[in-house]
Formats: sequence, structure tokens, C-alpha cells
Amino acid sequence: MDTQPLPSPSIDSPGVSPPLGSTISLLDSFDIDHLPDLDTVVMGALELFEQQPLPTLNLSHYHHPLVVGSGNAEATGRIIFDKSQAVFASESNYLEALRTMPEIDSVVVLSASGSKHAPAIVDAARAAHKPVTLITNTPNSPAHASLDLSQAEHEYVFPKNREPYTYNTSTYMGMILGNTHEDPAVIRRFINERIATIEFPDFGSYDKYYLIVPPQFHGIKRMLEIKFIELFGRNIARDIETSEYVIHATTVAPARELFISFGETNSTWGDPQNRLTIPLPDGAGYGAMMAVGYYIVAQIQKAHPQYFKDNIVEYTKKVSELFGREITAIVDK
Repeated sequence: MDTQPLPSPSIDSPGVSPPLGSTISLLDSFDIDHLPDLDTVVMGALELFEQQPLPTLNLSHYHHPLVVGSGNAEATGRIIFDKSQAVFASESNYLEALRTMPEIDSVVVLSASGSKHAPAIVDAARAAHKPVTLITNTPNSPAHASLDLSQAEHEYVFPKNREPYTYNTSTYMGMILGNTHEDPAVIRRFINERIATIEFPDFGSYDKYYLIVPPQFHGIKRMLEIKFIELFGRNIARDIETSEYVIHATTVAPARELFISFGETNSTWGDPQNRLTIPLPDGAGYGAMMAVGYYIVAQIQKAHPQYFKDNIVEYTKKVSELFGREITAIVDK
């Protein structure tokens, strides 16, 4: 497959914020032979949230919720409900939680598509007589059809951009910003002025990376890990830990790897020539951490063979059979 890079004004003009909506127009028009890199999708998501207001997640009525999602949705749920008395589960263990934890008083389902496992999770929650909240990006989804919005159940539908399958950037970033209320314009400007202007090392000369995040962003570890898995599989090695945890025997066996620290200078781990510090905005929340983190992963993506782009079509054919519904390599709005 000829997967030529999609041009991005946010990357071609570092230090200058492109006109609002220009990256979204690229996302609206790309085809399977010109899939965008992850940083284009990040900047398009921030543009979208500057233009469209986000629902505000009202968490005041949740006391002991069961928060359920798959992959990035599960990680997003853990971030949003980080300071609550929530129980967290995936498609693998939510039934056990419903059966064995009587303190659960409600169920929150996070699903960008509102399909796949989401309808079954909603049905199981309602069968257990637990009110359900669906957080999604898809109106009138199969999971929506299982809700009873007249019975104290809720649904939040967040906007999304057209993106390659599994990128899930505008989807879950919107949910996070709906909770943190960070200003997407500030994040977009910071990336253009402070991140895109960095003289990056030759990412292509490394096949191992160690990402170090501040402790307050411990919940982003899983999202960054999933993004590495989706884009590189086992072709690129990675570790992702907080600056507090890295000291716990994670570097006993040294290797030539690039240590990338976010928001904090790393003066300890790895050889000095194999260290890169990425700044974060003052007062950054999870939305900024996700945007900046994904933007840096995109620089690694662009420096290596296009494992994702070259294989996503065949992959979606396989999973379409497994889920019993067509899953395409491009997810429309």
C-alpha cells in the first residue's frame, strides 16, 4: 500500500498556529493511501474542541460506580474517575464485579462507538438493576438503544473527528477535557510554539524508548502504552513509568534506549546523550499530557517503518469477522 504522509500545517509551520479548522479539513479528506500521522490527528482534535463546546461531565451523583471500558476507554475512565471511589473493569471482568461487589450503585460505560462490547455491558448493568451512564462519541449507538433515559440513566455524546481506526484521539481527549476543562486553544498554541520547535534527536536511530511521566499523570501510562502497541506492535520496545517508579529496578539491564521525560528534567537515567526533556504547559492537566505525549509518539512513528499504515486494512478485515460487523480502517464522524 502506498501510504504517503498527509501534509499538516501544524507540523510544516512550527511556532505558528495554523488557521483554525485547517487540520480538520485535512482529516475530512484523507484516504486509505494517505493516512495521517498521529500528530496531525492531535492538532485536529484540539482544533475541533476550540470550535465545538464539550459536554461537561457531572460526576456529583456517582458514589460507588463501576466504570467499564476497553483499551483506551478503560484508561480514560480511570483518568476521569481517578479521585472517586470507583471500581474499574474491562470487558473481561465487569460481570464478576457486578456479581461480587454489592457496593456498586451505578455503572458508567465508556465507548467511542457505543458498539462492540458496550451494548452487552449496558444490558448486564440494567439486569443487575444498576442505573447506567454511557459516555460515547456516537449518537444513536447500539448501546444507546439499551438505555432507559427516563429512569435516572444518562448519556454524554462528545464530538469527534474523522480518524484512522484505533487512533482514538479526538474521542477520548474530548472526554478528558470535558472533565478537566483545560483550554484546547492554549494546548494547541503550546505544542506549536514549544514542542514543534524542538530540535528532536534522530528517533529513527533508536528502537527502544523509555517514557517518564510526572506522578500526577500516572493514568496516562496505559494510554501511551496502548498507542505504542497499536502503532509499532513488538517492533519497537518501550517502557512507560512515572518519575517516582522509575527508580524501582526498571533500569538494571542497560540498553541503548532514548529516555524521554515529560515536564521534568531527567538527570539520572540513561546516558546523557540519550535523554530528551519535553516541557508541559504550566498547570497542565491530563488533556495537555495526552496531547503532548501523543505528539511525541507521532515523531517516533514518522521516523520508523509504517507498521500501522501498512497493516491496518488487513487487521480491520480480521476484527470485522470477530465482532460480526464491518469495521473500517477509517472511522468517520
